[in-house]
Amino acid sequence: MYSALFAVTLRSKMKNMGKIIALANQKGGVGKTTTTINLAASLATFEKKVLVIDADPQANASSGLGIDIQNIEKSIYESLIGTCKAEDAIQHSCVEGLDVIPSHIDLVGAELEMMNMENREMVMKEALAPLKSLYDYIFIDCSPSLGIITVNSLTAADSIIIPVQCEYFALEGISKLLNTIKIIKTKLNPGLDIEGFLLTMYDSRLRLSNQIKEEIKKHFQELVFETIISRNIRLSEAPSYGVPAIMYDADSKGAQNYLALAQELISKNS
Repeated sequence: MYSALFAVTLRSKMKNMGKIIALANQKGGVGKTTTTINLAASLATFEKKVLVIDADPQANASSGLGIDIQNIEKSIYESLIGTCKAEDAIQHSCVEGLDVIPSHIDLVGAELEMMNMENREMVMKEALAPLKSLYDYIFIDCSPSLGIITVNSLTAADSIIIPVQCEYFALEGISKLLNTIKIIKTKLNPGLDIEGFLLTMYDSRLRLSNQIKEEIKKHFQELVFETIISRNIRLSEAPSYGVPAIMYDADSKGAQNYLALAQELISKNS
């Protein structure tokens, strides 16, 4: 009886815990940051409480959500090196229900500063632990590398979304990323799952786009999201105004794609 009661309590606690999802691919320009911004904003419109962790020194996810990165006092950098708690670095974005822990160019130096830390791969996991119960989804926008910050992000994450552009060399580097995930699962985070491969920058008019789509689906089958992100000019323009596509042009193909992806993610995790 007590074990059954414990199991129910545990399930209910787990249900109230947010899911941490890393967006990673060491190949740059595949749509990681665009996906982080727009998927997070779309989930917020479905009344989910969302937090974005900008773990890329370029800080594009921060500025793309309306954060003034020139005037931030606390960022993910301070959280990782231990000079502030992660919750103290949270800022409200331009979207209701969507918060951000911004990045800073100083994050480049964190790689070196963390080298001599004890359990250096676990720093982000420990920093984010108190926040899991406050949000439905926590997204980590990883930099296009497989350094210590990305390893930290994957160690902290419950799952990973891998954006893959529908262009030449799309599969380049995926095997290396999958190998990194395998190592992290074995040594640091046994619970790390692949949430899905997300096809981005798709153009149905191009034979190459269709070939890449078929190849990815053949390789990874049910791990590929049904939703495909089409190439869309509004997705490129929105960040320069510091807003996600849904606030820039809600009727655009890009905004609609990310709303569909948000619905798919919600149904997948319900």
